[in-house]
Amino acid sequence: MGWSGIRGAIDVPQNDAEEILSATGRLLQRMVDDNGIDVEQIESIVFSATQDLDAVPPAKAARELGWLETPFLCVQEMEVSGALPRCIRVLMHVETERPRSEIRHIYLGAAQSLRPDWVEGETT
Repeated sequence: MGWSGIRGAIDVPQNDAEEILSATGRLLQRMVDDNGIDVEQIESIVFSATQDLDAVPPAKAARELGWLETPFLCVQEMEVSGALPRCIRVLMHVETERPRSEIRHIYLGAAQSLRPDWVEGETT
């Protein structure tokens, strides 16, 4: 097995804890489902959120999924003029046999604009 990074991002309509947790949980679930990843294969996850999201740390969504042994780090996304607002980004470090060319990076909602080259018919 080798190591790979899986990227993902999603935007939320407002700075609300329930919306942040729901969106982050949906994103994480899609990342593992679409890549055939078991939670035991996840080495760590780095979450970032734009400065306009401070109602709850996005890592709490992973804990609510039952991912209790995985180390997480939440950081604030760099402020960039004109950047996508209310955005949560994820970098999941995983042990996998999949070649990097077969890794599916998941960008949902308006976050699809961040990496349109990695979006495969996603709509939500």
